[in-house]
Order: sequence, then structure tokens, then C-alpha cells
Amino acid sequence: MGLLQLHGQRKVIGWQTLIGRCTISCFSVLITQSALFLVPLFFAASPILIQLTISALVFLAVVGFGGWCRRLHGFHASAPAFVFFNIFFFWGVYIAIVRQAISRFVDIVLNIEMIMLIIGLFRIMVKDPGFVAQESVCLDKLDESSVLGVQTNNESSLLQMRVRYCKSCKTYVQGFDHHCPAFGNCIGQKNYVFFMVLLVGFITTETFYAVCSSQFATKFPVLEGNMLETNPISVIARSTLLFSLLQVLWQGLFLIWHVYCICFNIRTEEWVNWKKYPEFQLNASSLPGENYHELRFTNPYDKGILQNVKEFLTLK
Repeated sequence: MGLLQLHGQRKVIGWQTLIGRCTISCFSVLITQSALFLVPLFFAASPILIQLTISALVFLAVVGFGGWCRRLHGFHASAPAFVFFNIFFFWGVYIAIVRQAISRFVDIVLNIEMIMLIIGLFRIMVKDPGFVAQESVCLDKLDESSVLGVQTNNESSLLQMRVRYCKSCKTYVQGFDHHCPAFGNCIGQKNYVFFMVLLVGFITTETFYAVCSSQFATKFPVLEGNMLETNPISVIARSTLLFSLLQVLWQGLFLIWHVYCICFNIRTEEWVNWKKYPEFQLNASSLPGENYHELRFTNPYDKGILQNVKEFLTLK
């Protein structure tokens, strides 16, 4: 079975549906950024931590409203399109507003980072994460709670045991970590390294943008008092600064989690659902006279941090 056929196992979306979801995603970006625009407009005198907290609450409220609309009216957005439009929005704000306060060198670096993010996002959306052809393994004997292979005495069987089922794509993936809605693809053995590089790229670019917009906000502060005298350009720069800081915070935690997983050779799916996979289960012996067995976690793939990192860097 070829890669195109494996992709064909996933749910196919028609062009009209795709265009509709992208349109909804575009409006979602505009609504989200408009809502965040109100934070520095009404709370300009508040400390940055207070503004960050309010921005997070506003963002969660907008997301909740979007979920309510989806359930009530059946509106569906595209998460990758939402990410794409956010990148273009921030890039547009940077070119139109923020760059006037930035040095030429930093300007070149940030524009290159934006271009690389767009290329990287498109690349990971179409890259094979490690889809498993049906004739190469006996998938007909498995369900989504199954694990391939039962022997762990050689490298081949260990790798085969890490074929997991993705509920979103409805197919099996080698080295499956999780399904990433933002990238519209599974994260598996063949794109895990690229996923980590792209995650670091997002954090770096957002940090660069936060520094640049902070410099702009310092030169053109949001005026307190009468909102009619407030420069909307400065408010936009501050609101995008807050949003980029929120992104850096949660993506930084996400990066730390994946670094931990790499160091101990464990996947997110395996950590969350380890009781589904026999190789992670260790039955502790009961005490004499007691009739119970305690199920404990064990990781047969952990070979030590250095070896685990080396194995991650040489994933094929």
C-alpha cells in the first residue's frame, strides 16, 4: 500500500468543505485578535502579568464560544488554517507597525523565521508520520487498544510493538506520539524530529516577535485615560505582544514535556494509556495470604538518557 493509499484511509474533505472551514478559521483569527485588542485598550495601566491573565481568560472565552457555535450550528474550523492565518496576521502587524522600531538585522532575521515557519508548517502537514501499510502487519487482528508484537528480545520486535492506533486518522502509525490538530497530522516516528524542530521554531519566532513588539510598545506607549486619544496602532502592538507571550508560555511547557519523553524514550500516547499496552505493565507479587495483584508501570524502551536521545536523533 502506497503513501497516497494510506492517506486515503483518513477522512477525505471536499474542496467546498475545506474552503468553508478555512473561511471560518480566518474569521476566528479576526475575532480572537479583536477580543485580545480590548485588553490593553481597557487595562493599559495594569501590570503585564495582570494583562496576561486577562488575555488568557479572554482567549479561553473565545475558544469556548467557538465550541458552543460548533455544537449549536455545526460550524467547523480548520486548526491548521487557524495557525496559518495567525502567522499571516502577526506577520502583517509586524510589517505594517512593529518593524519601524526594529533594527535592519533583526528585521531580516524575523522575516526569515516567518517564512521558515510557513514552509515548515506546510511540510509537516503533508509529511508521512509513519503510517503502517496493512499488508506489512496483521492490522485486521487488532483494535485500537491493541499493541503489535509480544516479543521484546530484538530491536525489530521492539519497534513493531510501538505501532499505535490514531483515532483521528483512523489508521496505525509507527512510533505514534499524538495527533496534533494544529499541524493537521499525526506525530510519529518519521516526523517526530521535525515536529520538535518546528516547535522550537515557533517558540523562537514568537519570542523574537515579543521582543520586537515590546520595543515598539516602549517607544509608542498606550496612553492612559481617554480612549479616544489612545493610538490604536500601539494597542494592536501590545495585544499581539500579549498573545505571543501566551503562546511562548504554553508551547514552552509542551516542549519541556517532549524533552522529558525523549530522555526517557516514552511517547505521549504510551504515557497516558500505558494500561492498554502489555509491555508497560508489571504485575507486583501480592503478600503471602493476600489475594491481589498490583499493576505497576515499567518502560522496556528506556535505555538511559544518552542512548535514548541518540535513538531519537537517528529516527528513520
